Amino acid sequence: MTTTADGITDGATGNWPPAGVWEIDPRHTSVQFTIQHLVVAKVRGRFDGATGSFEVADPAEGSRLSVSVESANVSSGVARRDDHLRSPDFLHVEEFPTITYTSEAIRLEEDGAFTIVGELTVRGITRPVELAARYLGTHSDGGVPLLAFSATGSVNREDFGVTFNRALEAGGFAIGSQVDIEIIVEALPEGTARHVL
Repeated sequence: MTTTADGITDGATGNWPPAGVWEIDPRHTSVQFTIQHLVVAKVRGRFDGATGSFEVADPAEGSRLSVSVESANVSSGVARRDDHLRSPDFLHVEEFPTITYTSEAIRLEEDGAFTIVGELTVRGITRPVELAARYLGTHSDGGVPLLAFSATGSVNREDFGVTFNRALEAGGFAIGSQVDIEIIVEALPEGTARHVL
């Protein structure tokens, strides 16, 4: 294990974090999404308060990831739209309060990149989803070790029963089917408290 001049610590392979269970820090983790709007524009949103863990194994292929968010924690910057997203037309948060993603396999690539093969559950419907991920390194913040990684992927919202739409007078539909996802994670060793903003 080596530490660079900027304080980032690489794992034994240089491309993988130290083995152990790392708990996701909800205050420093973002789950963001982008979807086409009115054919030519895009809307961005996020889910706050993600929880879960990244169980790092040696070899890497034995590692496991689980992430959970409360569907009511959706935010797109427009209160009226957020209320609609929580309704039965979209996330139906009263009946399906949680969105989860759980890995089934991890494939280590080159230069810190890895592929997560897993299952995403939205509105009680589970579908296979692959994420392209990257290990960003480990660091120490106030004496507390932290791990960071990012992941991106795309899903078709209609695969999860989210089919609401509106036809436009000029042609096409108000909302696209593809949802692009970006996850930025900071995680701490299991059972570790963090006292920073």
